[in-house]
Amino acid sequence: MKRGAVKIPDKCSECGHKEGVICKIADIEKDILSEKKGSNYYKKGQVIFYEGNHSNGLYCIYKGKVKISKLGEDGKEQIVRFAKENDILGYRSMLSKEPYHGTATAMEDCYVCMVSKDRFNQVLEQDAKLSMNVIQLLSKDLRNAEQLLIDVAQKSVKERIAESIIKLERTFGLKEDGKTLDVILTRSELADMAATTTETAIRTLAQLTEEALISLNGKAILIENKSQLINIAGIYD
Repeated sequence: MKRGAVKIPDKCSECGHKEGVICKIADIEKDILSEKKGSNYYKKGQVIFYEGNHSNGLYCIYKGKVKISKLGEDGKEQIVRFAKENDILGYRSMLSKEPYHGTATAMEDCYVCMVSKDRFNQVLEQDAKLSMNVIQLLSKDLRNAEQLLIDVAQKSVKERIAESIIKLERTFGLKEDGKTLDVILTRSELADMAATTTETAIRTLAQLTEEALISLNGKAILIENKSQLINIAGIYD
């Protein structure tokens, strides 16, 4: 994907996406958000915003995949969540008026809109549906953060790797073959997601392959036995 390959509409009401938080509000309010809207193209590996910087607005992914990570005291990256088309970024820092709590990095070439903080707050104050959608989003973030703490403290590496694979499937889906994750992570990124070392992640993937739960095609991961992976991961919802 090259710059200019995708044309981002000037107005949110002309976007075409249907499932995002902003997608569900009325067109007249989308037009308010569009008054100071900007858009940017980010190459794979390029940082959209850095942990510790202050928010200037709300990011909405028009096309592409993004990872959000934090640095631990030892300098090791911890991937805390992912974002895809329709998802918004930077809302917690914008609403709390605090610096970003993580760094957002493009996992592939991305096209991202940026909505003015003033315009978003204006619509948020007058639209109860948008306010509820944001509250639900914040609640989901809190639940996921609590679950991550529990996973790191109580689950084995094999369980965390299995859970990571299922989370990737639920976030990004599968390719047309119905098996291959529709996202490519390096082994280091998968290790960061599961809070382990790269070497341990590679060994665990080999173990899951030997047990015929997954198969590997280069960096691509294919799910061969989803139900058993879910059992190992301990995911019950």
